Amino acid sequence: MTWFPAGWIRPLIAAPLLALTMAGAHAADLLDNVKQAGVLKIGLEGTYPPFGYRGANNQLEGFDVDVARAVAAKLGVKPEFVTTEWSGIIAGLQAGKFDVIVNQVNVTPQRKQVLDFSKPYVFSAAQLIQRKDDKREFKSLEDLKGKRLGVSLGSNYNELAKSVAGIDVKTYPGAPEYLRDLAAQRVDAALNDRLMVNYLIKTSNLPLRAGAVVKGGDTEVAIPFRKDNPKFAQALDRALDDLRKDGTLTKLSNKWFGADVTRPVK
Repeated sequence: MTWFPAGWIRPLIAAPLLALTMAGAHAADLLDNVKQAGVLKIGLEGTYPPFGYRGANNQLEGFDVDVARAVAAKLGVKPEFVTTEWSGIIAGLQAGKFDVIVNQVNVTPQRKQVLDFSKPYVFSAAQLIQRKDDKREFKSLEDLKGKRLGVSLGSNYNELAKSVAGIDVKTYPGAPEYLRDLAAQRVDAALNDRLMVNYLIKTSNLPLRAGAVVKGGDTEVAIPFRKDNPKFAQALDRALDDLRKDGTLTKLSNKWFGADVTRPVK
């Protein structure tokens, strides 16, 4: 304890004061830190179109990038993007490498045990993809019993498809492969996130169309941050509420998806 000033009484006073100071510093709300820095550090992959990716000029763009910029503006600070791989993005948040993640993070009970979340800003669901010239209208997964359904291996939609007995589920490495097989009539339909369906159809340049939204794959996307930051939680939710009320979220959703995915699926 040689770092204490000389005198027998001062260490006894200084120690609890130091502990209180350290506790106060530790308890500083994230909102105070963000406001003091004037910057909101945002974690994202940066390789996930149309949500966050580098465009032709190597600048980050996408739906989540636009949402993050709008949130930072409502908080009165500048956005600072920190790109990281998905496999380490939650660990990076917990380690303080960034303040929030805006990267299509689904709200799950497991994640809520270790992180706090904003109100949802995206509501998604499972949606079918069909060929343009297919006159059949599959309204549910039950309609696909006895039919071939293409899904990505290891995805949530793989498990959802397999939960309905009688569907011939065909798994693929990714969307490009099953979309090609769908166009070639090797499968009857495909299943993916409704956020991705229009984008996939547009970029595939194949004769495909969006099918029905099906039950069982509903998800909510929100902005995670470290626990025990109540002031930041309130400010973040208020920012999202304002963006919803002034039409910004709807405008951004229509820009990137051609539909409003910022409201619950009906």
